[in-house]
Amino acid sequence: MTDSDFTAMMHAAQAAIDYRRRIATAETTPAATYAEILPAFDAPVPEQGGDADAIIAELIERATPGIRASTGPRFYGWVIGSSHPTGVAADWLTAAWGQNAGNILAAPAASAVEAVAARWLLELLGLPGEASVGFVTGATVANFVCLAAARSEVLRRTGWDVEGDGMFGAPPITVLIGADAHATVFSGLKYLGLGAKRVTWVATDDAGRMLPSAFETALKAAPGPIIAIAQAGQINSGASDPFAAIAPMAREAGAWLHVDGAFGLWAQASPRYSHLTQGVELADSWATDGHKWPQTPYDSGFAIVRDAEAHRRAMAISASYLPPAEGAERDPSAYVPELSRRARGFAAWAMIRQLGREGIAEMVERCCRVATRIAERVAGEPGIALVMTPELNQVMFRFGDDDAATLATVQRVQDDAIAWIGGALWHGKWVMRVSVSSSATTEADADLTAEAIVSAWRAVRDAGEA
Repeated sequence: MTDSDFTAMMHAAQAAIDYRRRIATAETTPAATYAEILPAFDAPVPEQGGDADAIIAELIERATPGIRASTGPRFYGWVIGSSHPTGVAADWLTAAWGQNAGNILAAPAASAVEAVAARWLLELLGLPGEASVGFVTGATVANFVCLAAARSEVLRRTGWDVEGDGMFGAPPITVLIGADAHATVFSGLKYLGLGAKRVTWVATDDAGRMLPSAFETALKAAPGPIIAIAQAGQINSGASDPFAAIAPMAREAGAWLHVDGAFGLWAQASPRYSHLTQGVELADSWATDGHKWPQTPYDSGFAIVRDAEAHRRAMAISASYLPPAEGAERDPSAYVPELSRRARGFAAWAMIRQLGREGIAEMVERCCRVATRIAERVAGEPGIALVMTPELNQVMFRFGDDDAATLATVQRVQDDAIAWIGGALWHGKWVMRVSVSSSATTEADADLTAEAIVSAWRAVRDAGEA
């Protein structure tokens, strides 16, 4: 390595700090489009290498105009956190240390930190202490891992070894899923050969919760092994399924109950909102994100499985050159699909250490207060309809009771760049969806956001687009 290499690292760190300071107080945060940014990078493959510091300077100059301000305090486009500076700092160290968290011999500190962070997660979320935790990229892969464990176990009970014999000739598995489930769950079903379309739909209420009576009927009619998929935090409404009612039904029927809890599972960490997920601890597996409410940087999710043996059976990798875990030691590669991976536990540990139990609860509750404040302030404007009272951190609006007017208002808010908010389809109609999940967002930001939404709607209405 050369002096230029180390200078490049310092240059990158300073630029990152300067960016975060600037974005934290920016009045507007416009970003160039993909089409505008692409020409700045599009070039033939370099024939020769270059100076490290100059390359980093070039990257900063060319990329910065197209960086979406998702770490800023008024980003509500999707349910994503703000990549808290403490988590970012831990992630910098993770990259610099270059640890492969595949086993305890290759990465002793990373493995130890994962073990402790896993225990902390279970305690914070009120989940069974015997459960195993896999540190994965996000909730999409967490769902996949948990459903792999579910597939393994429900087939094992029939005498089928899916890890050894595959799905050819295996007993068909019935998958029960709510009518308002998130798309990533279907990715997991597709990857596992269970089929994204071969599901039994369970009817839901107006907020997207599974109806217990419909779930019971589906269970009784289901043939063969059963996997039931519920959710904590519907992506549009924030509502959670009635776990206290459906979990005992699933257990009695011998079904594996999995919970997609990408963000809503963190209601468990709040004394004020934990009633919304009552009974979720009775499930068999849970998927959640670190880069949502825990505010870690990206590449952070958690696959949590009550039956650690089923988890290991579905995921463990063995080879003669890999050291076996001994005694009570936790083998970090036994709970994830990758053998080589970054040490995700460092950022998770740092953020839990930074916020603590009280800080996580306060952050969840503040985000929910902000969501309610935005809802109340915007809904008072004529022509704007609050689709439903916020249950957690998700808010939906309709403008002029018209898809075109709603989409035009969403676009106007994005163009004004005071806040960034997206649209979504909800029960066949377009809505503006405000997702409040950043630790940087305050009640003052709620007021600025509400004003921006109302102003955008008035402009659309006055222009005759409504």
